[in-house]
Amino acid sequence: MTTDIDTDIEGNDEQATKPKVNGSAAAAILLMLLEDEDAANILRHFDPDEVKGLGAAMFAASEASEDQISGALSSFIEHCRDVSALAVRAEPRIRNVMTEALGNVRADNILASIAPQSSANSLELIRWMEPAAIKKILVAEHPQVGALVLSVLKPGIGAPILEQLDETLQTDLVYRAARLTKVTKAALEDLEQILTQQTGGDGEKSLVPIGGKADIAKIVNNMNKVKGEKILKSVKKVDKQLGQGIEDEMFIFDNLLELDSKSVGEVLRSVESDVLSLALKGASDELSEHLLSAMSARAADTIRDEIAERGPSKRSDVEEAQKAVIAVARRLSNDGTIQLGGGGEDYV
Repeated sequence: MTTDIDTDIEGNDEQATKPKVNGSAAAAILLMLLEDEDAANILRHFDPDEVKGLGAAMFAASEASEDQISGALSSFIEHCRDVSALAVRAEPRIRNVMTEALGNVRADNILASIAPQSSANSLELIRWMEPAAIKKILVAEHPQVGALVLSVLKPGIGAPILEQLDETLQTDLVYRAARLTKVTKAALEDLEQILTQQTGGDGEKSLVPIGGKADIAKIVNNMNKVKGEKILKSVKKVDKQLGQGIEDEMFIFDNLLELDSKSVGEVLRSVESDVLSLALKGASDELSEHLLSAMSARAADTIRDEIAERGPSKRSDVEEAQKAVIAVARRLSNDGTIQLGGGGEDYV
């Protein structure tokens, strides 16, 4: 009987009795061999998508053969050889030594500047919450708290929640979230207190990076197009530069890969060849070929020759050329000629 677990197994005739098991298949077998409590403690460190994947692999692992189990254990042992014994429980051991030698205050001050930064628990908690619970926080808590929550949501989750809020709150949250690029750990601990009803930590001021305009643009991009445009218009009234910054992030040059050949052709017909050749200087081979394949062979060869003849170009000039191409794409989208990426369907 063939199961999904076979797809992660490598082996040959010489090692038929001890196949090599990799990836989720090996992880699933190892989890199935552990006590329930130990397996649960390990799963707590994965995000929701990874847990789903491992769960599916664990069902498949229930049909694993003895040879496959042996292969998974061998793979685990091989990986363990590369892990230094010094790495085991390194952080608590170092903290204990520092505290014993220097006392709590001095140890905490030193460790705050040298210890690797870890993600706040609150950010992980949000990813597991039900949309209704997230919406309740966005409505009930201070907008700055709501902005922090919104900024860490995946676009597919954040967009439908944002659509359910009233327009004034939508604008306020998007405006605040787009301006966030870093947040103090104290603020994260306040959020964690709201989510878990537990007290925060020492309020140290080290900063944790978050997405800002780019992540908010993804959320707005996943919303109903009319509602998304209304939010952007409202944000621009509050801060024109910020609103434009969000809009700029909603469709970038690499997103041209998402357009079909017909739409690409519409865009390129309105772009001068010298602008296109300069824009493609900073593009990946995949994107370049995607765009050039929408042109005639002769026209594409001409662009390739222009690119080769240009030599080195300033990054700022390339970015300006790419913005010019994007501006054409946006204009054609607004005219209804092409369809750029966006959220739900619009009905009139």
